[in-house]
Order: sequence, then C-alpha cells, then structure tokens
Amino acid sequence: MAEGLQKVNDQNFETEVEKHEGTVVVDLGAGWCPPCKILDPIIAEVAAEVADRAKVVSCDVDESRNTAVRFNILNVPTLIFFKNGQEKQRLVGVVPKEMIIEEIDKLAS
Repeated sequence: MAEGLQKVNDQNFETEVEKHEGTVVVDLGAGWCPPCKILDPIIAEVAAEVADRAKVVSCDVDESRNTAVRFNILNVPTLIFFKNGQEKQRLVGVVPKEMIIEEIDKLAS
C-alpha cells in the first residue's frame, strides 16, 4: 500500500468512499504483490497532485476481504474510481500516472 495515504478497510469503506461527495480513487492491493509495490509510489504522487479535486485511498485486500469480494477483485493492483459513491471506472495492473490523472479529470468535468 502506498505510504502516507489514508487506508480504508471493511469497517470504514462505506463512510470514506461510498458516502464521499466527489471523486475517490481506491487503490486495492496487497503487501505480497510485486506490481502493487511498483504502483505505490505512483499512487502517492497522484494523491499529492490531485488533492484539490480527488481523494485517493488504499485498501489491502488481505485485511479487507469483504470489500474485495463485494467488488469482485480478482487481480491486484486494481484501481476503482468512484464519483459521489458510484463506481465509474476500473484500471487493473500497473498503469502510468498520466492515465490515472486522466481518469480523475474525466470524472471532475
């Protein structure tokens, strides 16, 4: 999971993501996952760059199994983009920072 990001889990996912007004990007990953470790610094950079227009959080699928099952997470890392509590987009695997920011900007417009 990306350092310095707010962590969400089964207990606070609804409050922090689904009840949040605006855009939220959820980084679902696991500590044992090499691609997740590659994505972590990218997510940290994105969180810093988009702080004025989106909330970026991380969720460990091993610690939050109910959330992983509920959102049918079959591969990590998976990024889920929410707008006003509704899932709008998913990206799976290591993706470039520019692609993540582009998705955030689409939701903000």
